[in-house]
Amino acid sequence: MALPAYAGWGERLWYYTFRFLCFLIFVFLISPILIVLPLSFNVEPYFSFTPGMLTGDPEAYSLRWYRDILINGMANPEATTGWWSDVWNNAQWVRSMRNSFFIGIFATIIATSLGTLAAVGLSRAEMPFKKVIMAFLISPMIVPLVITAAGTFKAFSYFGLAYTHIGVILAHAILGIPFVIITVTATLVGFDQSLVRAAYSMGASPLRTFFKVQMPLILPGVISGALFAFVTSFDEVVVVIAMGSVEQRTIPRQMFSGIREQISPTILAVATILVILSIALLATLELIRRRGERLRGVTPT
Repeated sequence: MALPAYAGWGERLWYYTFRFLCFLIFVFLISPILIVLPLSFNVEPYFSFTPGMLTGDPEAYSLRWYRDILINGMANPEATTGWWSDVWNNAQWVRSMRNSFFIGIFATIIATSLGTLAAVGLSRAEMPFKKVIMAFLISPMIVPLVITAAGTFKAFSYFGLAYTHIGVILAHAILGIPFVIITVTATLVGFDQSLVRAAYSMGASPLRTFFKVQMPLILPGVISGALFAFVTSFDEVVVVIAMGSVEQRTIPRQMFSGIREQISPTILAVATILVILSIALLATLELIRRRGERLRGVTPT
């Protein structure tokens, strides 16, 4: 909002001071990303800017570490046949990415399904003990991850799910469910329950009413919750350390191991890719938010 012409000197001072403070906060938040991006193209195996990079020398920049994402761990990087098969099966970073997407997608499906059903149930007027149930369901996002990881490992060990893909998927689904519940519940706040009653009066079953009446209107909230659940699973490392073995090593787990055991700028290249992925997901969330506002008749801001 522009500063009005009648504003006094105090209002003008606060106007510009507030924007300057916002700019400083923005720089503080974005500066780590601005440092990581150029360092991922460093030709040298350092986590610092070389003299050549500071002077803009093209020879100081390289895609070396992006290539290392593909060849690190390969049995024969120089082979002319079976190269992609070697990458898919043996490259450490590629295997970690494969695990991250595999675990993240299935954990998101479970979290979205259960979280949406829970949110719809909690939105019903006749639901007893709503606040208690809601507090219990969102507790995984409040309890420290270390406690959640230890408790999950102990519980899943009894069922033989520790150090398995299924166990890690279920653990990540537990972490993602609260985000789905919160986003879908927020969407249901503006939902007109008379539409459900009208569907019932016309003979529609509860299942048909949900998929034909409720789901199309709350779909933006469901998709937003699913994206939050996927990002939560994709970025999580504490539970993977406790629940997963080498076979379940994800990208964050691989980055954590790389920092401790073998410091390499490949970590920065992977971080850059994750930043680009995060920006794409945030852009998708914003588009979904605007679509949801249009469906509710609200002008996007």
